[in-house]
Amino acid sequence: MDAIVAESVAKRYRKHRRKRFLTLKSTLIDLLTKRNSEEKATFWALNDVSFALKRGEMLGIIGRNGSGKSTLLKVIAGITKPTSGKITVNGRLSALIELGGGFHPEISGRENIMINGIILGLSRKQLLDKMDDIIKFSGLGDFIDAPVRTYSSGMFIRLGFSIAIHVDPEILLIDEILAVGDAKFGHKCIDKIEEYKNKDKTILFVSHDLSAVEKFCDRAIWLEKGRILAEGHPREIIDRYLTYIEREESELFAEEHARITSDLDAHHQEMENGEIANLDPQASHEKAKDRKRWGNRDVEITSVKFMDRNGMDKYVFNTGESMTIKIAFRAKEIIEKPVFGIGIYLPNGTCVYASNTDIEFLEIEHIHGEGEVRCSIPSLDLIESSYYLDVACHKRDGFPYDYHFRLHTFAVRSRFHNEQGIYRPDHEWSIHSNDHDPVVLKVKT
Repeated sequence: MDAIVAESVAKRYRKHRRKRFLTLKSTLIDLLTKRNSEEKATFWALNDVSFALKRGEMLGIIGRNGSGKSTLLKVIAGITKPTSGKITVNGRLSALIELGGGFHPEISGRENIMINGIILGLSRKQLLDKMDDIIKFSGLGDFIDAPVRTYSSGMFIRLGFSIAIHVDPEILLIDEILAVGDAKFGHKCIDKIEEYKNKDKTILFVSHDLSAVEKFCDRAIWLEKGRILAEGHPREIIDRYLTYIEREESELFAEEHARITSDLDAHHQEMENGEIANLDPQASHEKAKDRKRWGNRDVEITSVKFMDRNGMDKYVFNTGESMTIKIAFRAKEIIEKPVFGIGIYLPNGTCVYASNTDIEFLEIEHIHGEGEVRCSIPSLDLIESSYYLDVACHKRDGFPYDYHFRLHTFAVRSRFHNEQGIYRPDHEWSIHSNDHDPVVLKVKT
C-alpha cells in the first residue's frame, strides 16, 4: 500500500483585491464584467497533480517560488482542503510546515510541547517519556520554561522541529526546514532525516537546495505553475529543471542584449546625423559610471556578443564551458595601433579579470572600416554568479575611442552552488591511507 496517493489534486485561491470606493459607474462596470473579473480574481496554485509515494521512499519536490510546492504539502497535511481531487494518506503523519504555528505565546515551551504533542496524536504518558529528548534536541536548555513570546525566531523553529520530529511519525513532510536555524542545528536536522531514512520512514521533502534533494531523495518531482512537469530520478529531474531555468535566463539576457544593441545602433545614427556632440574622453570616472559609455567614437564598438563553442549566441554558461566574446567595431578612418580590452566584474564591482591586447603584446597595425575582435576563453572557470563585462577600444596611452562600462552581462551556473570565491580551478580529490590504495574522487562540473 502506498503511503501517499494524490489523484488529480487542484487548489484554487482567490487573489487579494484592494478595497476601493464604489461609484454607480464602477458598480455597473463590475456587474457587466463579473465573469471576467471572477476569472482574473482567482488562480490555480495546483492543477491536476497526481502521484504516489511508496512506503519507505523519500520524494523530493523542486520548483521555483510560487510553483505550488508548499501548497501541495499543506493539502497533504490537511492544513487546507483541495478544490478538487483526492489525497489519501496511509499512516501517522507529521508536517514540518510553518513550525510553531500553533504555539501559545503566553505559556512556556514545556507547556507548548504537551499541547502540540497531544494535537499530533501522542498521549500524555508518551509525551512525558519523550520530554527530555525533545528539550535536549531543541537545545533550549533553561529557556524551555520561559514564555514562548520571549523566544527568538530561531528558538521558535527549533522547538517546533523538535516536537514534530519526536512524535515518531510514519510519514514526514519537510518544507525548507534545512534552511532555518544555526549551522549546528541544521546538522542535527540532517542527521535526524538520515536516521529516519535508515528506519524506512516515508519522507516528502520540499527544498530549493538541489544538492540536498539529489543527496537524500530516491525520486524527484518538478512542479511548475501548479503542474507536474517531470518525475523520475533526482539527477535527471534536476538537470531538466536547471536546463529549463537556464533557457529562460538566457532568453532574458538575450532580450536585454538586443535592447542594448538597438540603443547602440540608434546612438550611432544620432552621431552620424550630428545630433550628439562628442563626449569628453577625459571625463571623471564617476561621471563615466553614470553615462555607461564614453569616448570620441573614432572607433565605435557596434555590438558585443557571447558565443558558445559552436558559434551560437549564448548568455548563460556552465562552469568550465568555453566562451567567446565577439566585439564588432567600425573605424571611420585608418586608426594606427588600436588597443582592444575586456574586463569581467562581479555585481559588487569586484574585478574578476581584465586585460587588453597591448598588455598581452598583441600589436594591431591598423584598422579601417568594419571588423571584429574575438577573445576566446577555452574554460570559463568561474563560480556561479552573474557577471558584467566592460569592453573598450583605445589608444596605447589610454585615450578612449569607445568604452562600454558595465553594459553587457552574462551568467555562469554550476551544480556546486555553495562554493566560495571567484575562480573555480579544474581539480580532483584523492584520499591516501595506510590501509588501502589511494582513492581518487572525480569532481564533475
